[in-house]
Amino acid sequence: MTHVSPALSAARKQPDSSSKALYGGTSSRRITVRDIAAAKQRGEKWPMLTAYDAMTASVFDEAGIPVLLVGDSMGNCHLGYESTVPVTMDEITMLSAAVVRGTKRAMVVGDLPFGSYQEGPVQALRSATRLVKDAGVGAVKLEGGERSAHQIELLVQSGIPVMAHVGLTPQSVNAYGGYPVQGRGEEAAQQLLRDAKAVQDAGAFAVVLELVPAELAAEVTRSLHIPTVGIGAGSECDAQVLVWTDMAGMTGGRVPRFVKQYAELRQTLGDAARAFGEDVVGGAYPAEEHSFH
Repeated sequence: MTHVSPALSAARKQPDSSSKALYGGTSSRRITVRDIAAAKQRGEKWPMLTAYDAMTASVFDEAGIPVLLVGDSMGNCHLGYESTVPVTMDEITMLSAAVVRGTKRAMVVGDLPFGSYQEGPVQALRSATRLVKDAGVGAVKLEGGERSAHQIELLVQSGIPVMAHVGLTPQSVNAYGGYPVQGRGEEAAQQLLRDAKAVQDAGAFAVVLELVPAELAAEVTRSLHIPTVGIGAGSECDAQVLVWTDMAGMTGGRVPRFVKQYAELRQTLGDAARAFGEDVVGGAYPAEEHSFH
């Protein structure tokens, strides 16, 4: 009979905390809204990145990123539009399906683009249902606080998890006249708090806070029982999200102040393309080892 020490026996009874962790956890199943809620209770911070294709999504999934957003930011950084406004349901659906196919563990959240939910709850349900059925996303995201509460409520009642988005809402760029910081001043801060609580009360499982003063984002985070996802909203949010092309240094020109670049992929990719071009022009590629006989 094999002797098992009391310490080892106790360890075997303890749940594997690494399997529960959102970032880099060992669980092979898809992340769900229950996992997101549990992380808030544990005080665990977690990262979210955007993704727009299967290959990039697979890299982030393998890296342990627990939530991938197929954001309408694809308009600016993937489709060549000047803003997110022109992005269509067809485009979001196609790229969301690609991201789902490229991942195994990450929760994939599909953005509802401008014009796909503003008419009211019924339109929002139709659009969200398409993303769930045709693309296979695990949740959808939509912009707006109090003004979008009825849409969120119907989606959640219909079984579709919703990530809300308040503060700067890029789909309203024409109304804002740009991308200003939101929630400055007492009246604006109180409205942002009302918006955050409205989406929570409507059933959203998380809320993105974009371009919000850090102190206000911290107050919102303390006030809510659902997690906040910051982007330009300071360090006290429960999670942080970046557009992946900004994060990895693929974006040309200026990037927002809140972006930290963790690589210089634009330079790396450009160098590779130039080296390939020079090899072709100079006759170095293809060499004998690249040829068939």
